[in-house]
Amino acid sequence: MQTIADVSELQSAVRNAVAHVTITDVHTHLFPPNHGNLLLWGVDELLTYHYLIAELFTQAPADLTYDKFWQMDKSAQADLIWQRLFIETAPISEARRGVLTAMSALGLNPAGRDLNKLRQWFAEQSVDTYLQKVFELADLDYAVMTNNPLVQQEAAYWQAGEPTPAVLKTALRIDALLLNFTTARAELNRQGATVGAKLDRQTFAALRKWLGDWAGRLNPVYMAASLGPDWTYPANDETTMLLDEVVCPLSAERNLPVALMVGVRKAMNPDLRDAGDGVGRSDISSVVRLCQAHPKTKFLLTTLSRTDQHELAVAGRKFRNLHLFGCWWFLNNPSIIEEMARQRLELLGTNVTIQHSDARVLDQLIYKWSHTREIIAKVLVDKYTDAHNAGWRFAESEITRDVRRLFGGAFEEFLAK
Repeated sequence: MQTIADVSELQSAVRNAVAHVTITDVHTHLFPPNHGNLLLWGVDELLTYHYLIAELFTQAPADLTYDKFWQMDKSAQADLIWQRLFIETAPISEARRGVLTAMSALGLNPAGRDLNKLRQWFAEQSVDTYLQKVFELADLDYAVMTNNPLVQQEAAYWQAGEPTPAVLKTALRIDALLLNFTTARAELNRQGATVGAKLDRQTFAALRKWLGDWAGRLNPVYMAASLGPDWTYPANDETTMLLDEVVCPLSAERNLPVALMVGVRKAMNPDLRDAGDGVGRSDISSVVRLCQAHPKTKFLLTTLSRTDQHELAVAGRKFRNLHLFGCWWFLNNPSIIEEMARQRLELLGTNVTIQHSDARVLDQLIYKWSHTREIIAKVLVDKYTDAHNAGWRFAESEITRDVRRLFGGAFEEFLAK
């Protein structure tokens, strides 16, 4: 095996490996093109995504009420955000910079400040062709969606059995079941699940069958739930009972992991709608107890609060059925991504999935992965240099192998356990 002796050559090899690695995006909120308006794409969708809506209202004039904004159509909302956040103030926040990165990568000119010209380009695109273009620009092999069978519109598309592009894989969303069984029960029964009002043995059996049927229909990569910062396990509540009697048994039976995203504080400002969610510290000891209670269930974990990350990384060293992924939502900022990447590499090596996009707008794949590559290349150059200076010598193939592990390989190894 030929190894690299020169440190500058090593650093170039690391940068090159990160620049050219094909990425698996392990968590998004995308949909297939044949799911109609559920798949969001284009410049107006980027501009009216809730990241930028929240930023708008931090500097909006007093006469721009929430009601007035929500009464506008999407193009008017986008016009307002473009004017306030790009023309009148510097577009230097991460979400604003992301719009610029995406437009530039597509060969457009955001510096021309002509929003209508950008819109015209998107109006000329075919969604199927554009989907493929975005995946090529981001260099993804596939992205995992979020698919909720308790949403009637989504369920209808899947029940129709229409094909899904190979670059999109499914995830079975279950938090509507875990967090509000009473509300979910009406839709469960509409779908023929015959679920009783009481969580007893018969109901658990019916829910396992319903969930198993949907797993068979979707062939998901994992089941997924978003939980609040007040989630605890175990507790004397429906969520614990459903995890213990329905979700984890099905997970162990089918070797189907459970992805938990913990720490979102819903509707901190309800007037902002989707933009109004906030963040709270998670109880990592509940994660530990869950891993202990269900050793045959594989858990994918990410949390929303920066203050959780050290404790979570330590937990990731202790349980072979726990795999950490990504810098979620409010953590998806360069300074925090860099900090978390360094911490996780120092505690977990390459046994972590370094990032996921959480993209709800197709175009976000372009900027989130472009920005991530820059940050992770910087971190890995330092880490490989440290090992080199300590006496190790790397082959280029080893660097390529390890970079792929961080960007999807470790995730696929965990799925295959």
